[in-house]
Amino acid sequence: MAESYRELPPPGPIHPGPGRAPLRKRLGSLLAPLAALAVKGKSLLLLVGNFKLLATFGSMAVSIVAYGWLFGYTFAIGFVLLLLLHELGHVIQLRREGVKAGAPIFIPFLGAVIAAKSLGKDAAAEARVGLAGPILGSIATLVPFTIWLATGEEFWRALAYLGFFLNLFNLIPVVPLDGGRAMAALSPAVWVAGVAGLIALAVIYPSPILVLIVVFGAYESYRRWKSRNLPQNQAYYAIPGRTRALVAVVYLGLAAALSVGVAETFVSRGL
Repeated sequence: MAESYRELPPPGPIHPGPGRAPLRKRLGSLLAPLAALAVKGKSLLLLVGNFKLLATFGSMAVSIVAYGWLFGYTFAIGFVLLLLLHELGHVIQLRREGVKAGAPIFIPFLGAVIAAKSLGKDAAAEARVGLAGPILGSIATLVPFTIWLATGEEFWRALAYLGFFLNLFNLIPVVPLDGGRAMAALSPAVWVAGVAGLIALAVIYPSPILVLIVVFGAYESYRRWKSRNLPQNQAYYAIPGRTRALVAVVYLGLAAALSVGVAETFVSRGL
């Protein structure tokens, strides 16, 4: 086998040095690890910045698995998307009110929650935030409703029914439901009627989830009712009569429209 060689240049003269690397090289050796650490720190910050988004999609996936176990995964995906659009209505309105809002976190069989420091500067803002979810959620539900009208497929009818029912249920006038948020702009006294109605619903249709909502709703309504006359809260509930009337019209109109949607898509299965 033939081999090739390359002739090396003759070695140069050896010059004695101080025995220490030049300052530039020493600084470079110190700065290189710091630069690498900075790059890793930037990546960590990006990861933290996306953590909320990852938590949203992760909790959505968990909810899809939970609902899919009962209703099938195709239906579960559609239902979770309707939930997402409902919650995004709250997020959009919160940001319009100047309140920083986190991404929705889904809790199987309980819906979803949004982290926010407040619901706005006054009861009118709270009402707008509360109603924004059912409004966008109802608009989103028109998609499966329209597909059902066009195709007659029962899958889309069932999905539309659940979407209409979900948004109508959230209009029950008791905090922390969306209807309770709207009532903050009308009369907190309506919360009493809302709690009574929710208790009646829990008696007629016993459910651990309903009982949990009743307990939490009763406590939250009592807490807010008791503190409504404090000086710092009187300004919060002092909103113009025109605004109260507009909230009432939107609330009642939305509730009526959703009631029609529920009635049109309901199918009695019998026993």
